[in-house]
Amino acid sequence: MIWRLAADAVLLLHGLFILFAVFGGLLVLWRRWLVWLHLPAMAWAALVVTMGWVCPLTPLEVQLRQTAGDAGYSGGFIEHYLVLLIYPPGLTRQLQILLGVAVLVINLLVYGLLLRRRQRRH
Repeated sequence: MIWRLAADAVLLLHGLFILFAVFGGLLVLWRRWLVWLHLPAMAWAALVVTMGWVCPLTPLEVQLRQTAGDAGYSGGFIEHYLVLLIYPPGLTRQLQILLGVAVLVINLLVYGLLLRRRQRRH
């Protein structure tokens, strides 16, 4: 039971990290100090996705699930949890690169807006 809860906690943390990496720039518009957390998170997420790496949270979750007696899964977090919702045919290498670039572009737009606001104030 404790291992399954730990695996679920890792899953939740992983999902929240992905949301923060993709949309955290919007939180920076609200609380500027979050930029120091968001920029490294965004960079890590974009790097992991574009390079085709497996995030270290994925094997941790799989190991916890296996320890709990559940079946683990192969592949990454995105392939296991999100592909069926967003990309049913499967996650290709080109799509991974596109997702990584999308993370950067979304946040560059947000940070551009932030800089523009700042310049207007001065």
